[in-house]
Amino acid sequence: MDKLISVEAVAATEAGAIAAARLMGRGDREGADHAAVEAMRRAMDEAEISGTIVIGEGERDQAPMLYIGEKVGNPDAATEVDIAVDPLEGTNLVATGSPNATVVMAAAEPGGLMHAPDTYLRKLIVGPQVAGHVSINDPVETTIRKISERLGREPWDITVVILERPRHDKLIAEVRATGARIKLIGDGDLTAGISVAVSGTGVHAVMGTGGAPEGVLTAAALKCLGGEIQAQFRWRSDEERERGRAMGVDVDDADRVYLTNDLASGEEVVFSATGVTDGELLRGVRFFGGGARTHSLLMSYKRGVVRFIDTVHTFDSKPPKVRL
Repeated sequence: MDKLISVEAVAATEAGAIAAARLMGRGDREGADHAAVEAMRRAMDEAEISGTIVIGEGERDQAPMLYIGEKVGNPDAATEVDIAVDPLEGTNLVATGSPNATVVMAAAEPGGLMHAPDTYLRKLIVGPQVAGHVSINDPVETTIRKISERLGREPWDITVVILERPRHDKLIAEVRATGARIKLIGDGDLTAGISVAVSGTGVHAVMGTGGAPEGVLTAAALKCLGGEIQAQFRWRSDEERERGRAMGVDVDDADRVYLTNDLASGEEVVFSATGVTDGELLRGVRFFGGGARTHSLLMSYKRGVVRFIDTVHTFDSKPPKVRL
């Protein structure tokens, strides 16, 4: 099952990335997102899976494609999967030509991914060496010290990624007080969360409040990589809370901490991400005459496989002229 999902997932993220990259730097964030959605939907139409979108572009009245509950693929296919997508992680990044924009998809057997409403999660994300040794409820100073100890470093050698938002002013001050370094980002905490679990990216933790759907996608990736996400729901309205209740979330326990396996419980989790613009984790789409080159990350939890895939796509019948 996961072999089939893997092939279809990377085909979908590559298609979305190529479409979005056409609009890089043009200031059209909505246009780039729409292009990625349409391209991913076309790719899924050709997939030999029977898929249900559990995390997507929103409700049907707000999203004509890739909406929550939409059926994709071949309804007669034997393989049934739940699918979570972020057709363009970092719409502003593409609009301005900034780094780390990606197209992301996760899939699992039915029930293997949490049906998370479009609300916020307070998150703490760490890599494999630190997983199981920190708590989101600890003071920031304690968390930074534990991360440092597990990595055999001093606090000033640790880099924490935080979304640059007014709500994080107190958190930023607390992290700075420990001596740790901070990388403030405007968008894209999903990509940052994955980078924590990949050696060589220079990112050691992600802290702060961000999107819940992105949290589930991050959990799917971290499950494959051995990293950890700890999260607590932060509802912004009664309407969001009721939508969460309808999706099966325990909205009455405000203090509950959701761990990686709570958000991505499946045994056949597959995760795919393709770079749109260059970043620490993935290279962006590169166009050449008659084609494009993409860089993707494809992971399977069941098989314990992590692949970086460098793909050349030709758009016409001429042989590609690729420079390595």
